[in-house]
Order: sequence, then structure tokens, then C-alpha cells
Amino acid sequence: MSVSFSDYLVIGISSRALFNLEEENKIFETEGLDAYRQYQIEHEQEILKPGSGFSLVKNLLSINQTLNHKYVEVIVMSRNSAETSLRIMNSLDHYQLDIGRMVMSSGQDVSKYLKVFDVDLFLSCNEEDVNHAIQNGIPAGLIYAQDIEYQNDGQIRIAFDADAVLFGYESEHIYKTKGLQAFCENEINNQDEELTKGPLARFLFRLASLQKVCKEKNLLRTAIVTARDRNAGIRVIKTLRKWGIVVDEVFFLQGANKKEVLKCFGANIFFDDQEIYAAPASEVVPSARVPYKKGENE
Repeated sequence: MSVSFSDYLVIGISSRALFNLEEENKIFETEGLDAYRQYQIEHEQEILKPGSGFSLVKNLLSINQTLNHKYVEVIVMSRNSAETSLRIMNSLDHYQLDIGRMVMSSGQDVSKYLKVFDVDLFLSCNEEDVNHAIQNGIPAGLIYAQDIEYQNDGQIRIAFDADAVLFGYESEHIYKTKGLQAFCENEINNQDEELTKGPLARFLFRLASLQKVCKEKNLLRTAIVTARDRNAGIRVIKTLRKWGIVVDEVFFLQGANKKEVLKCFGANIFFDDQEIYAAPASEVVPSARVPYKKGENE
């Protein structure tokens, strides 16, 4: 009997997002594929250090163990070849990550396999793969490769920007083309009109379902951290209400710095569509940039 991935929260993650492979990636970029292959084989028994996505994956998988039931499925989706992947497998074993499924594409775009596994979130350091995933309706983030220490205090915390991440690009387009005042007026005038679903809305819905399952143990916490002010934020609250979604913490920052808020929140990952917010945040918490769908930022 085949497995139905719709029964799980499915995370697809590249090997470079899960483990720190920056030195190896430099070898690939400067010396080529053969040098990279040889290096990986020669260092096969050396355990890789955790990467930016490690904390999120490790902590989400711990839900299965805590609740004694499989709710989360993680799939490593790598551009590595089979012969260079043994080091990744050895590292999975070392960290006792319950990951049994892998996709190894030997340099090809892995995003075409995301729908096969009903992936709810794809994390990668490869911009091409992430762009293709978003264009095909798969929630995805281009994760920043940073050396952030693994943390686990028994709770998973996931934070999102609002516009062009959880919600559509329409309101942000007004801000970028007509300015802040026009944006605020539009949001106040249309506060009873539901915002459209953005590229990561599906992931939020899946998190909300998982959160209900582990509510008694308080294993999962979500937050929205947005540059909107409280008046423009009314539409956000009303939209979430219509969606039947409860977000634990919401920050209407009116353009204030998100970095310190995210550090205090202790996010295992933060998603934002803009480099000016996502890059600074990545210095203190694992962060990923969510690219616009094709045509929306033109």
C-alpha cells in the first residue's frame, strides 16, 4: 500500500540548507564538479555541521517522537549525485534525523519532484529551484546560509512577513507604485475585504492543522512580523479570522526594525519577501526570502 503524503506536514529541504556545505559549494563553483565529487568522497566519514534549516527540521521531527505518531515528513532533495550523497547520509545518522526519503538529481532542478511528494514547504539555497517551486504553486523559501547555533527549548517558532508572503502582492504593489499613504488608505478602506492568499498561505494552513494536534503540549508557535502599522493591520486580523487561522503573536511594526523582534521571539525560521528585511534577520535567526511569482514584480 502506497503512502499518502497528504497525511503529513511535508518539508522538502536541500542538503545545503540542512547542513553547512558552504566550503564544499565553493569548491564546486571554483574548481568544478570533478573536484567537488572527489572532495566529498575523500571526506565521506566527516560529519557535516548543521546548516540554517537544521533547527527547524530537527525540532519539527521531534513532534513525531513527542506525540508518538508521525505527523511530520522531511525529504532531503539534493542536486548531489548518489555517489556524493553518502556523506549526507552519514550526517543524517549522526544527528539521528528520522529522514528516510531522499531525492538525488545529479545537478538537475529538483523542484519538478515537489508535487510528487505533496511538499508543503521547500527550503533551498538554490534560487532557480526556489523560483520554479513558487511559480508552480509550492510554498518555498531561499534560505540564507548562516552559521547559526542549533537551538531547541521544546518549542518550534515560525515567523512570517505579511504581504507577498502569507498574503498576495496586491497591497504591496500599491505601496511600491503609489506610496505609503495610498497603501494605508487602501487597507483601511478595504479592511473588510479578505486579502488574497500568498505563496506561503498553504504552509500556514498546514501548520495550523498541526498546531491543533499538539496544542496541549504547546509545541508550535507562529508569528506575523510586518512593517504594517496597526491601522493597516486590521485587514490582516480580519483576513485571518475569515481563514479560521489563529496566529499566536502579531507585530505591527510601522516600519521598525524586525531583526531584534525576531531574535527575541526566537524564530526557528523567518520568511520575508524583501532582502532588506530577510538578510539582516538571517544574522540572528534562520531566515528565508520568498520570491514573488513571475509577473508580480515586473
